[in-house]
Amino acid sequence: MTKYVIALDQGTTSTRAVLFDKSGAAISSYGREVEQFYPAPGLVEHDPEELFFSSQRAVQKAMELAGATAADIAAIGITNQRETAIVWERATGRPVCNAIVWQCRRTAERCRQLEELGFSDMIRQKTGLIPDPYFSATKLEWILNNVPGARERAERGELLFGTVDTYLIWRLTGGKVFATDYTNASRTMLFNIHALEWDGELLKLFGVPRCMLPEVQACGGDFGVTQNSFFGGSIPIRGVAGDQQAALFGHLCVNEGDAKNTYGTGCFLLMNAGGRACTQNGLLTTLAACVDGRPSYALEGSVFIGGAAVQWLRDGLGLISSAAETEELAERVKDSAGMYFVPAFNGLGAPYWDGSACGILSGITRGAKKEHVVRAVLEGIAYRVNDVLRAMESASGVTLSHLAVDGGASANNFLMDFQANISGCEVVRPAITEVTSLGAAYIAGLSSGFWKGLDELRGNMQVDRVFSPSMEEGERSRLISGWQRAVRRSRLN
Repeated sequence: MTKYVIALDQGTTSTRAVLFDKSGAAISSYGREVEQFYPAPGLVEHDPEELFFSSQRAVQKAMELAGATAADIAAIGITNQRETAIVWERATGRPVCNAIVWQCRRTAERCRQLEELGFSDMIRQKTGLIPDPYFSATKLEWILNNVPGARERAERGELLFGTVDTYLIWRLTGGKVFATDYTNASRTMLFNIHALEWDGELLKLFGVPRCMLPEVQACGGDFGVTQNSFFGGSIPIRGVAGDQQAALFGHLCVNEGDAKNTYGTGCFLLMNAGGRACTQNGLLTTLAACVDGRPSYALEGSVFIGGAAVQWLRDGLGLISSAAETEELAERVKDSAGMYFVPAFNGLGAPYWDGSACGILSGITRGAKKEHVVRAVLEGIAYRVNDVLRAMESASGVTLSHLAVDGGASANNFLMDFQANISGCEVVRPAITEVTSLGAAYIAGLSSGFWKGLDELRGNMQVDRVFSPSMEEGERSRLISGWQRAVRRSRLN
C-alpha cells in the first residue's frame, strides 16, 4: 500500500516538493530558491537546467526527510510557474537558451504591433487572453527569431517547446513523454480553449511549427513514470496543472462562483466560471484544472507584483531583513500617513493591462517613517487584489462573500485583515497555506486512486483563520478614492 502523494511545485523564485498523506497533511517538504537573471531592464530569465536539478533534488530530499521510498509514493503531481517558455533539443534535452520567464517584457513592442494590426479580438476569442508579453507565444517567437539557427532547426523537428511542466516531464521521464495539460496550454496564447487544441491560425501568426508542441491532455492524465535512477524507483506522474489552477483546485473551488487569491511573487485571483467562457472587464478566461474529461472555465485577474514588492523592501531598499518583519512594522502605525504604493514594477496587469505604468510611492510627507512605507507596500498589494475582485464581480454578476487565500504572503495577518476590510468580504485562510502544492497532490491522488473522490478531500479541509471586515463603508470609499488617484499617477508615462 502506498502512503504518500508528492507535489512538485516549481515556482518563479523557488522549487519545493511536499509529501502528503491520506489525511491531506504535509508529512515532509523541502525547498530551495532558484536564481533569476536580469540581463537588461524588463528582461527576466531562468536557467532551465537549474529548474530541473532543483526539482529533482527537492523530491529526493522530501522523500529522505519522510523516510520514504519510491514504492511508498502513489504518484507525483507537478505544478509550475505558467507562461515561462523553454526551447530544447529533442536529441539531447539541452536548452537552446535561458528560459524566458512570464514576468519578462522583452516582447512588449511585438504585442503592441499585434494590437495595431487588429489581432487582439481574434486572439481573445480563441484563447481568452490578450496580446501581452506575459504569455508564451511571443516569447517562443522571439527565441525562434533571435537564437541563431533556431527556426530552421525547429522546422526540421529538432527542437521542442514547452512550459516548465513539459520540460520537467520530458526530463523526469528520460524524454519518453512530451506532454502538457489543458491549464498550461491555455496560457500559451497558442491554444484554442473552445476546441481544446493547438490553433493553426495562431501557429501561423507566430511562426511556430506544430511539430515542436507537446500533446495536451487532462490534468489527471497519464504523464509517464520517472526514471528509476532519479528516486530509487519509478514513480507515476499523474497530475499536472499550472500553479494558479492548482491552487483553485487545492481550495476545492470546483463550483461556479468559487474564488481564491494566491499571494505569491504576483497575486492571482481566479473564479470558477463553470461552462461559461466569458471575458470582459480587463479579465482573462482560462481553463480550470480537471482530473479527467472536459475542463471548466475560470475567470482570472493577474497582479504582476505581490510578494515581490516585499522582496524589494528587503533586497532593494534594505528596510527589512525578512518578510516576516513587515506585519509587526505595519502594525506599529495606525495608517500609512497618506501614502499609497502602486506595485507596477512591470506595468499593471488586470484590469488595466497597461505595460507603460510604473511603480510609485505617492503622498510622501516629512513625517513618513519606515513603518509607514512598509504599511503602504502591504496595503498596495491588497488594493491591487481588490481592483481585480471588483472587476470579477462585475463580469460574473456574482458578489463574493468570501475569498479563499493561499501563498506565502497570506501568512501575514495585517495584510489579510486589510484585504478583508478594503474588499468588504471574508478572507478565509486554510490551515495549509501552500494550497498550490496541495492542489497538485489532490489531482495526482485522485487520478491514481490514492483518494476516492472529492467528498474524501472535503473531509480533510481545515480553516486556520477567517478575517472579517470591520471597516466602515465611508472610510473604505475614502481610501479607495485615494488609491485610484495613485493609480492614475502611475499611468501618466
